[in-house]
Amino acid sequence: MIKKILLLVFVTLQVSVFAQNSPAPIKLIDVVLSPAHADWNYKTGEKAEVAVRILRFGVPIPDVEISYSYGPELMEPEKKETRLLKDGTGKINMGTTKVPGFRELKVSVKVDGHTYANQVKLAFSPDAIQPTVENPEDFDAFWGEAVANARQIDFEAQLELMPEYSTETVNVYLLSLNAGIGKKRIFGYLCKPKGEGKYPVLFSPPGAGVKPIKPYTGFADLGFISLSIEIHGISPLMDSESYKQVSNAFGDYMFSKMDSRDGYYYKAVYLGCVRAVDYLCSLPEFDGQHAVVTGGSQGGALTIVTAALNEKVSALSAFYPALCDMTGYLHGRAGGWPHVFRSDKQEYMATPAKIKTAAYYDVVNFARRIRVPGFYSTGYNDHTCCPTSVFSAFNVISAPKEIVITPNSGHWRFGETNEKSLQFLKEQAGME
Repeated sequence: MIKKILLLVFVTLQVSVFAQNSPAPIKLIDVVLSPAHADWNYKTGEKAEVAVRILRFGVPIPDVEISYSYGPELMEPEKKETRLLKDGTGKINMGTTKVPGFRELKVSVKVDGHTYANQVKLAFSPDAIQPTVENPEDFDAFWGEAVANARQIDFEAQLELMPEYSTETVNVYLLSLNAGIGKKRIFGYLCKPKGEGKYPVLFSPPGAGVKPIKPYTGFADLGFISLSIEIHGISPLMDSESYKQVSNAFGDYMFSKMDSRDGYYYKAVYLGCVRAVDYLCSLPEFDGQHAVVTGGSQGGALTIVTAALNEKVSALSAFYPALCDMTGYLHGRAGGWPHVFRSDKQEYMATPAKIKTAAYYDVVNFARRIRVPGFYSTGYNDHTCCPTSVFSAFNVISAPKEIVITPNSGHWRFGETNEKSLQFLKEQAGME
């Protein structure tokens, strides 16, 4: 009895200590940056001023020194300075640009030995940003042949019910498919509503990295048959330690064999996404009409690629897509993830062969070919998939489109924006 009491006391103390040492949900010092324009949008040639406030407990800190820099986004700053804010507040004029694009301001402050920082990126005529990447004359022929060849290969689908992931309303299956190029297969989780009838289908490609995937039943609960995949041919049932070892061995797959348009890593990935939608549309429960695609970052890129290559796709929703206008860095401005031609990589990456390959895989050139309604979203403070690259793709889309911009978001989305995306997809799927 005494042992049980001591054990209970020990566990209670552990929980108490953990609660007391959990991370603070807010910062002790706030670096608040407020652009003069509420939407963070300016016209080219218009000077942008940003108000700065350094707050402790919501109150300005007197006699505080800040460090700041500004210039074109993701490029070397034009100016670096320090300034003393007598009353904890001030204003910074971060200049302008004569060409459409984004400028960023970074501000930091050191208080009691700790550094706090914040940033803003302001848009200058973003609707006028044009891509730098070339549009190959044989782009359509190259991908048309690749898709046709992939479709000659049987799915060789393997489907296994996963009771541990299924719910009262959704059956979850582990799916394995032939990706349509070489011997590579893709794995994914197929989620089906348990009710009778026909359903729209939803394909959800993954973000970047080599990491295990977990099933998500939320789309199926809305009334979609959904499929989320991994792209590397690794079963998600592999134990975590083995998966970690495999992941470490992969390296930077996004640069693999980029000197060959036929050998580049993403060729099998793009074709695998096309075949994933083909599979969904082959299911007897498919309603025969509505096939939507949605994803963010690398998944946003694959969303646009899939919609451009697969004529069965009826609508898409892409968040901060990667792989957009990758050659931007070769033209003196920011390029999209994976920043393949950034200045620190140009010596060994900016070869004629790799630049040529990039054009066949750049999302801008797929965006040119979108013919279905699309919902798009980005944040100005995104360093990973920078807004200059995103607008390079968005601006060339001629199909019906809408974009939700949340200027203060980085490489993530707000729940409210996600709700708008889901509402759009439901409407496009005839569910509203």
